[in-house]
Amino acid sequence: MANITLRQAAEWCGGTVEEQYADVEFLGAGNDTRILQPGQLFVVLQGARDGHNFIPAAMDRGAAAVLCSRKVGDYPAIYVEDPRKALGDIARAELERIGAKVVAVTGSVGKSTTKEMIAAVLSSTFRVAKTPANHNNDIGLPMAILEMPLDTEVAVLEMGMNHFREIAYLSGIAHPDVAVIVNIGTSHIEFLGTQEGIRKAKLEITEGMDPRGMLLLNGDDTLLRYLDQKPPQRITYFGLSEGCDIRGFDVRQEGERLCFRAEAGKLALSVEMDLEGVHFVSDALAAVAVGLKVGVPSEQISQSLSAFRNLSGRQEIFQAKGCTIIKDCYNAGPESMAAALGVLGNRPGRHIAVLGDMLELGDCSQAEHYKIGRIAAEKADMVFAYGPYAKRVVDGTITGGMPVSMGRAFLDQMELVAALKRTVKPGDVILFKASRGMHLEIALEAFLKEDT
Repeated sequence: MANITLRQAAEWCGGTVEEQYADVEFLGAGNDTRILQPGQLFVVLQGARDGHNFIPAAMDRGAAAVLCSRKVGDYPAIYVEDPRKALGDIARAELERIGAKVVAVTGSVGKSTTKEMIAAVLSSTFRVAKTPANHNNDIGLPMAILEMPLDTEVAVLEMGMNHFREIAYLSGIAHPDVAVIVNIGTSHIEFLGTQEGIRKAKLEITEGMDPRGMLLLNGDDTLLRYLDQKPPQRITYFGLSEGCDIRGFDVRQEGERLCFRAEAGKLALSVEMDLEGVHFVSDALAAVAVGLKVGVPSEQISQSLSAFRNLSGRQEIFQAKGCTIIKDCYNAGPESMAAALGVLGNRPGRHIAVLGDMLELGDCSQAEHYKIGRIAAEKADMVFAYGPYAKRVVDGTITGGMPVSMGRAFLDQMELVAALKRTVKPGDVILFKASRGMHLEIALEAFLKEDT
């Protein structure tokens, strides 16, 4: 991360700065005064409350300057019409100054895990920076770029969206050299209408790319394998299907180790990972594909994936209270929910699924929660469902053949926890899975807490 003067940043974003403050420097940016770091640029955003009201607090926290649309006090500031857009402009210019190769990752399910795998593979050979946690939108991604060291050789950027043109905007900031689309699912279908609409939104990732860039697509996903109109970039397919350029073979779960073989032309490598669930193979094959395209030796790719550990909150498996806990509360859609239930069902023991609602499914919500209930009936012995669509999940379990007494719906997390505590026995395997907005981790923490 490098110091940027207000003069330089103002030139990049078309803003103005008072001459007395033009040489003030900032290091990184933030928009939340609660976690703002000394020396950062405070970005004023208009939300439920006017961000300008927080400028004094930001300066008290040690902010170097502010990015805002009007003057509030005598503070170092860059004045612009739209601070959000200006932040993107500054990040775009900074990324160009750094000169790193950019790998962009998007998809409906598993994009964060794929981003982490790609970063792990590339870090064996290059100096890599990546977007942290959920910094994948029009605020988080630019801020992540402004945190990157000047000597970064490859930037791995996750791009998320729930409306059209959001990924196009992010691609215009990052100008990816390599773009990866992990899959096309049903997440955010509420705003995008159909899976074809989701595909269209995901393919916006190519808009900021040079036509000579590389586009890596999941060849097992029909919507990506058969495009109505192919973008100008070179397409490489990864997957388990025949015809994929980077193809996986011999997939097997050996206890807690996920094993497979990958082939790319005459090159072959073996991969063993500390993960459970064959759905991770696509993510890993994407990382293999990026590694090979960018020039990472095959043995380094295998070693990096072998040492890979997933992000906190994404399928963490641990022992507590005599049970095996599968914590997967970071996010959920129909595809990832089905995959998590598959992991639950493959574990020895009595299977209990604690399932919160899947959000942003729009008119598909009723049907998708019902389908998940039917899948849960095959993979779990008991289901504790939470949220407005919990009854639809339970209805699905009954249709799927689960006894009526084994599926319960809750609108209150603490009532769910109390029932769960009365039910569990040593040796049980319990999955906690929901969309992030359901905050199911609260129920998990309450379940793990010792009774007093």
